[in-house]
Amino acid sequence: MRFASLGSGSEGNGLLVEWEGTRVLLDCGFSLGETERRLARLGLAAQDLSAILATHEHSDHLSGVASLARRFGLPVFGSFGTLSLLREALDATQLHPVSDAHPFTLGSLTIEPFAVPHDAREPLQYVLGNGRLRLGVLTDTGCATPHIEQMLRACDALFLEANYDPDMLAQGPYPPQLKARVRGRFGHLSNGEAAALLSRLEHGRLQCVVAAHVSQKNNTTQLARTALSTVLGWAPEAVAVADQHEGLGWQALQA
Repeated sequence: MRFASLGSGSEGNGLLVEWEGTRVLLDCGFSLGETERRLARLGLAAQDLSAILATHEHSDHLSGVASLARRFGLPVFGSFGTLSLLREALDATQLHPVSDAHPFTLGSLTIEPFAVPHDAREPLQYVLGNGRLRLGVLTDTGCATPHIEQMLRACDALFLEANYDPDMLAQGPYPPQLKARVRGRFGHLSNGEAAALLSRLEHGRLQCVVAAHVSQKNNTTQLARTALSTVLGWAPEAVAVADQHEGLGWQALQA
């Protein structure tokens, strides 16, 4: 099983997960042409995709979903609230509602959706697995909940939001209302909050931890890496970073 990022951040998101011919794209916040360019960088074409998973309706996650799904006839999975934004753009047969704590399968992959606190319509995050390996994905949540911790237990890899440094956010260019939204209960995880969550999870199986959705204005990759690596007892460079523009190359997991 392997995964790669097309890009992660406020300008667009896309996470690709592959196992035995099943290729799922988690979110698509890029134009059709940009999505195809970023897929090609990973050695794939849009025709190779099996399905799209949507986390929520914010444009950096959903803006490219309809055009990609329509052009290539891809099924789209997400909550009722998220899919309601796609009903006019896609055929009803392409939309597949899923809900918190109700696992389902896509080809060779098992998908476990779970609810998160974020300022969106029924936002979900996901754990993707193949029966032996589990990749936990958590971005765009304002805080960690016991339910989130339960869903991310015993993962072999984590794609974990480390969005902002509190001091940089406080001193940065955002207007006060946006700063309050980012650090609020329905906003994003800071480096410290992500590290605190990571400290409460099992580390024994972890092969890969990726710092994701790292703000370009309110954080640095080094701060995010240091926060997560300190909890793990790893060197900072051992924590990967999903870059906004370059994404992240294939990360292979071994059973």
